[in-house]
Amino acid sequence: MQSSQPAGRMTPPPANDPSALVASLAGRRVLVLGDLFLDEYLEGRTERLSREAPVPVVELTRRTTVPGGAANPAHQVVALGGQAVLAGLVGDDEAGHTLVGQLQESGVDTSGVVIDRARSTTLKTRLVAFRDALRFPQHLARVDRLDRTPLEGETLARLLDRLVVLVPTVDVLVVSDYRGGVLLPEIVEAITAEARSSGVWTAVDSQGNLAKYAGFGLIKCNRAEAESELGLPLAGDADYERALARLLPRLHAGMLVITRGPEGMSLQAQGGHAEHLPAANRSEVYDVTGAGDTVIAVLAMAFAAHLSLHTAAHLANAAAGVVVRRLGNVAVTPQELVAELTR
Repeated sequence: MQSSQPAGRMTPPPANDPSALVASLAGRRVLVLGDLFLDEYLEGRTERLSREAPVPVVELTRRTTVPGGAANPAHQVVALGGQAVLAGLVGDDEAGHTLVGQLQESGVDTSGVVIDRARSTTLKTRLVAFRDALRFPQHLARVDRLDRTPLEGETLARLLDRLVVLVPTVDVLVVSDYRGGVLLPEIVEAITAEARSSGVWTAVDSQGNLAKYAGFGLIKCNRAEAESELGLPLAGDADYERALARLLPRLHAGMLVITRGPEGMSLQAQGGHAEHLPAANRSEVYDVTGAGDTVIAVLAMAFAAHLSLHTAAHLANAAAGVVVRRLGNVAVTPQELVAELTR
């Protein structure tokens, strides 16, 4: 099991000073490893149904793309003043070039991104439409272009080589596993060993399969993933306390955070007591896309800044409250996070 805090000593800012807390996140160096996506939004207006089928006709007015998957937490780290290094896989195609270009423009170090000419970049296309009576656009459909072929051969070797070089250079390693074929057992074993030998703290958002990341400093999951791991339904705080008490020793984790959607999150460190934080924003929820990515990014930065689990979760909870007010993957700025914390 990894220590509940990264190595090193520093005096954390007062927990009641939002500006100082947010400022303490700046400068933290985070390596994000995982499945990389490009999220595409096709936006338009709809006023009528098609004569060919009972579906709305959308007149396209705008196309936008933003980093998705593991690229999203890396984008968030940079937006809050941190240094993000990204590792993963893209294809040698338009989507891959667009994704890498956008990340580099935003300040993300893409030196860990490997190009695999044998596969296509994961592209998730969302069709959204506006109508006069709606304040926000309505999601109509999502089309995913996926290639979950596991890594092998030269591509696997190139990614492993880059990770061995990059892991010792950061404060925190964040794994974002979207089950896209990148995080093979060989990869997880290599980064775990390298992080342990280098004293680099580890955090993971595993999208399920929690046992795969046993021994990480922080494991984050949602309600459904915790229920699946335990084989039990979770309802009130008492259920989550039992879940934390069972999962922490089973996973040999330093800390565990279970997100509960509109009910907030429950958390506990090894040897500590369970805590429950209400959702920072329950009344202005428009789009939950990317909220989990924001939570893991802010948690990691907060631990690199030597903040407590309670304070780190408080910051992450507030950041997620900002994200769900807007369409798609968005990165929270320091000013927005301070404003949310002082609401």
